Amino acid sequence: MRHLILSAALPALLMGACATAEAQQYAEYSDPPVMIPREVPPHFPRDLTPAGVAAADDHLALEQVDGAEAMAFVSEENRKSLAVLTGDPRYETFRAEAQAILTATDRIPSPSFLGDGVGNFWQDATNPKGVWRRTTLDSYRTATPRWETLLDIDALSRAEGKDWVFKGADCLAPDDTRCLINLSDGGKDAVVVREFDLTAKRFVDGGFSLPEGKHRIEWLDRDTLLVATDFGAGTMTESGYPFIVKTLKRGQTLAQATEVYRGEQSDGGYGVSPAVYRDKDGKVTAVIITRPLDTFRSETWQLVDGQPVRLELPARVSIHGVLNGKLVFTAEEDWSRRGKDRKAGDLLAEVLEVLHPATAAGDIVITNASDMIFRPEVRQAVADVRVLSDRVMVSYTDNVRGRAAVFQDRGEWGWPRKDITVPDNLAVGLGDSSKSRGDVFVSTQGFLVPPTLSLADANAATLTELKSAPPKFDASRDITEQYEATSTDGTKIPYFITRPRDMKLDGSNPTIMLGYGGFQVSLNPAYKPEMGKLWLERGGVFVQANIRGGGEFGPDWHQAALKENRQRAFDDFAAVARDLEQRGVTSPRRLGIYGRSNGGVLTSVSITQHPELFNAAVIESPLVDMLRYHELPAGASWIGEYGDPRIPEEAAWIAKYSAYQQLRPGAAYPRVYLTTNTRDDRVHPGHARKFAARLGDLGYDHLYYEDTAGGHSNDADPVANARRWARHYVYLSQQLMD
Repeated sequence: MRHLILSAALPALLMGACATAEAQQYAEYSDPPVMIPREVPPHFPRDLTPAGVAAADDHLALEQVDGAEAMAFVSEENRKSLAVLTGDPRYETFRAEAQAILTATDRIPSPSFLGDGVGNFWQDATNPKGVWRRTTLDSYRTATPRWETLLDIDALSRAEGKDWVFKGADCLAPDDTRCLINLSDGGKDAVVVREFDLTAKRFVDGGFSLPEGKHRIEWLDRDTLLVATDFGAGTMTESGYPFIVKTLKRGQTLAQATEVYRGEQSDGGYGVSPAVYRDKDGKVTAVIITRPLDTFRSETWQLVDGQPVRLELPARVSIHGVLNGKLVFTAEEDWSRRGKDRKAGDLLAEVLEVLHPATAAGDIVITNASDMIFRPEVRQAVADVRVLSDRVMVSYTDNVRGRAAVFQDRGEWGWPRKDITVPDNLAVGLGDSSKSRGDVFVSTQGFLVPPTLSLADANAATLTELKSAPPKFDASRDITEQYEATSTDGTKIPYFITRPRDMKLDGSNPTIMLGYGGFQVSLNPAYKPEMGKLWLERGGVFVQANIRGGGEFGPDWHQAALKENRQRAFDDFAAVARDLEQRGVTSPRRLGIYGRSNGGVLTSVSITQHPELFNAAVIESPLVDMLRYHELPAGASWIGEYGDPRIPEEAAWIAKYSAYQQLRPGAAYPRVYLTTNTRDDRVHPGHARKFAARLGDLGYDHLYYEDTAGGHSNDADPVANARRWARHYVYLSQQLMD
């Protein structure tokens, strides 16, 4: 996203004594790369304290999720926008094509190991809410597996009069006969938890049951859970997540549970989280508790004889599992300990006792076992890790292309490596793994290559293909290429472009550019069948930008765009847009952008900083009001990413780009399409509502649609999801193809 190229800081300074106090204050928030207009935005706060920000906000009522004024606004906006979108003659064709893809019975059933067999959650036109089912691995390998239904979510919803959305199951190893089922009402992140008996295929009478909440739950044994949840007043953080872990015995109420660990109410991030690691026979090998201090920094504790012991690990760390008494983890920052220097991005394994602090007598545990599993090179990054009985399987990216390898634990002799042969220029993803079998499900896919599912034998480092999805659009006329743009500070920003093979480089090609740029999330090549069918088949171009803030090149690529450096992500995105124009791929008239969640920050800022670069923006489930995001659930959990608007220095960074405050009259904003969900309890719908309202106040044409079910993930119903994609592509076609 870029900045408005109007007047710069110099003209602002030349205003001198004639500048108002408010304009002088606003000028303090400028920096050389961002071109600041002379006029202060009309709704820019007079001061950046929380009270000052609230006082300047004339749409606070839209933050009331189900408030009367808010819902009246939603109803009227939906009415106007649906008339434009669903009234378009292309809508019904797009909807039918998308639904055919999303409900197709020839999709690959996503597998997980379940006892001796394979489990799968399946949604289609007959069961839009889905069925949880299982089969044997041998049957799964066939073209027509014999499925046994375990739980029918459509039937359950009808029987209970609820809008249940299946959010997964956690089964007790090794036999997996008792499971904790997570059910969301309407698609929210908050879930109800119920114990389920796989043998009887029904919920357990008097079994474990937790009310709706953002729980963190692990099986300790058949009659004991580790639970982090809302235990009553004063037991949740500012972000609305738990900070206390208790053991809950069968038959106990939450009030009777026994505390085993306590963080602080001021903790950030997503709440304290227990993890129970087991060997291939189901024996517990370690109980680890992660206490987040903010979005990315945490303390790591081990329960030893029922008592928490803090492990000496880096504050930025990703834990993958336990193998032979060793904790397998990725250091997400440079780390030095006991004479060893490790780099951010290193995949390591350290004996748990070695990570314990010295005893009162000064005793420490030492080992000659090698701790270095894998050190990525400059343009590489660890993607997925699966910990098995005596080795780990790793997928990693090399210049955003997938690779895979197996590393065996040989103690002091290190971790010898075997590479797994995978197709070139595709993404490689690791699915569920089985320690008892030594197998891992592996998927490969590309922008024009449908997914293939294989079973990896970790011992042999080989892949056996299980299933390959049929193509869902005609890709014969298209190619995918990778280029680099140069950002404002000279950094090379890679991007993929999927386009017609015979495309003319005359700037006339309708192009969608996708970006995210946050939370160390990588945008890897992915087969997007609805995009291919509704966009590529009609001559469109698709671009995926791997901007800073993501994880494409490891922790440093992410941390380069944190907090006060957020502008780098926006500059990177604008650089890709300019590069596309310079290459003749497209032009501002034909270029649109799409981003959701954190990508909504990206797209809303792009429009307000660089309206001259784009003619369309799908801004979905977005964060937009970055000066109040911490006030809206669950915004405070992201302070480690964006900064804290309550701190004056950090509010000043954020105010420079926060799109809600930066909207101004007289700009050449394109007609944007904002969309969100009433039941989204991750990114508050108030962000999108307020941005749409302010666009309307300033007289800008815009579209706003708010669905009333589905939550943040949009996984509640494939039929509803088809309507969602149809609306997206009708809008993009109107803006970029018409």
